[in-house]
Amino acid sequence: MDPKEIENKIIQNYKQDEGMMILVFAQWCINQGIDPKQLYFRAYPGQTENELLNHMLEQTVPKEESEEIPDATVLGVLSLFGNEDLAFEVSNEIERRAKHGAD
Repeated sequence: MDPKEIENKIIQNYKQDEGMMILVFAQWCINQGIDPKQLYFRAYPGQTENELLNHMLEQTVPKEESEEIPDATVLGVLSLFGNEDLAFEVSNEIERRAKHGAD
């Protein structure tokens, strides 16, 4: 492989992994009854539509058909990709859920 092919492969792998990160986030939101787009745009208010998020939303399944995604998993995946603002909003939702569950 020449350097350009290696670079293209690295970029392709990153995009694929980023897609999986967004899918985990989107499915976690669906499972929690949260609108993934609304939460995303709360974290990144200056962004316009996110095509990858839209695409990954098409890959989600209804809550009843999904495996449980632990809170720590979604937070870890978001942090791994440097999505600290989104991880912060997810943490806020986890706290909100914990408070309402205690009532």
